[in-house]
Amino acid sequence: MQQVTLDEILGLEHYEQVRDELRRRIIALKRDRRVAVGDRVTFVFENHDTMLFQIQEMVRAEHITDLDKIRDEIAVFNALVPSGHELSTTMLIEITDSDRIREDLIQFMGIDETVRLEIGDPAHGGFSIPGQFEAGRSKEDKLSAVQYVRFPLASAARKAFVDRRQPARLIIDHPHYQHAAPIQGAVRDSLAQDLEVT
Repeated sequence: MQQVTLDEILGLEHYEQVRDELRRRIIALKRDRRVAVGDRVTFVFENHDTMLFQIQEMVRAEHITDLDKIRDEIAVFNALVPSGHELSTTMLIEITDSDRIREDLIQFMGIDETVRLEIGDPAHGGFSIPGQFEAGRSKEDKLSAVQYVRFPLASAARKAFVDRRQPARLIIDHPHYQHAAPIQGAVRDSLAQDLEVT
């Protein structure tokens, strides 16, 4: 998948003119790239367009005009664009009670060892792919509510994912949070476009 380039970044004035339209398009795109696993964890799968939007929003919010600083933002967000051999997602732990954020997040410690993507039946030739979490987003007594996760897929797993006859699901098997959710329909179609199948 193509990464974001400096040439794609709009100047602040131009971006303001097209921002509402772009936001509507990205909201619609993310609708087909979002999977809720239980009631407290949501995965939003990233691609070139979602990252381009994130960069534009960061440049806007920080009023960044220096090209080197924009290049730095591009480099940070490009790390989340999937390679074509993987799916890349932002995992959001949704805590609604602001007074309990720290206490509730602690309950999710170790979640980075318990997330996996299953394609087909792993007991009968299917695939179980553990999520690879970005380092540095959890410590012994602290966990970020936003995590970046990759699911690297070998060629056979990519072929199985795009084969709609093979079920696919996200699973969290944590001592305090055990849920699974299918990846199907428009979401499955959208994510299949991220993968190079040869």
